[in-house]
Amino acid sequence: MTAAGRFAPSPSGDLHVGNLRTAILAWLFARSTGRDFLLRVEDLDRARAGAEAGQLRDLAAVGVTWDGAVVRQTDRGDVYAEAISRLAAAGLTYECFCTRREIQEAPSAPHAPQGAYPGTCRNLEPAELEFKRSTRPAAVRLRSSVPVNTVRDVLHGEFTGVVDDFVLRRNDGVAAYNLAVVVDDAAQGVDQVVRGDDLLPSAPRQAHLCSLLGVPVPEYAHVPLVVNRDGVRLAKRDGAVTLGDLALKGLSADGVRDLLGSLGLPAGTLAQALSVFDPAVLPRNPWIWQEV
Repeated sequence: MTAAGRFAPSPSGDLHVGNLRTAILAWLFARSTGRDFLLRVEDLDRARAGAEAGQLRDLAAVGVTWDGAVVRQTDRGDVYAEAISRLAAAGLTYECFCTRREIQEAPSAPHAPQGAYPGTCRNLEPAELEFKRSTRPAAVRLRSSVPVNTVRDVLHGEFTGVVDDFVLRRNDGVAAYNLAVVVDDAAQGVDQVVRGDDLLPSAPRQAHLCSLLGVPVPEYAHVPLVVNRDGVRLAKRDGAVTLGDLALKGLSADGVRDLLGSLGLPAGTLAQALSVFDPAVLPRNPWIWQEV
């Protein structure tokens, strides 16, 4: 299988300039290292009607191309179930009946990292397990054997993060993000993951899950986000931040791509940017978006 990078948006709405910038960077990372570039729609959560088509159109408009067919997570439920079954057969899962409020209010386990799941349902007695099964559906959690894990990131160097008993399947029966992304990347031959650095804390969990499933850990590059003037992650509420909004202000897709050059990207077409692309010179701090 050919090595690959990828971009994996959630079809919850229009892509904003921060999303487009991450997509372009992921494309440049992949193409500059001779990798294929894949597009995967992470639609396990509720998707907005028409959002996927709009996202694909906007990616193409700024010059992002991809290899092969678009993959959708909603088509891959059986693959996720098989992975969870393998982990369960190895004694690496358990049922969890906790609500979000119960998790927030529960005392942390001794010596557990801050924010880690406290293990409330980890060792339920059979009678208690049967009772809880009668009260509400169960999520499935990983029975982790390590409190933390360290990954190496192209931009951040070594990063150590929590590996608690994170959710593999939600109590509505849908595969959780950390499970789905690991299974999909392995199945598609994705060995380079470029995404926003708000997802850096999830990398140690995902890398640990890779080791449990016997699949390679990808190369990670978590790029800084585009933020508003208040330093908050960019969102639709920040004004003209999508291609459609910016077009109404007279800025073409090519103009938006050029504008992203002021946010640490090489200017010009993506072919021109690719010829001079160097991850080593990318800024490490968030980029502040100035509304057009």
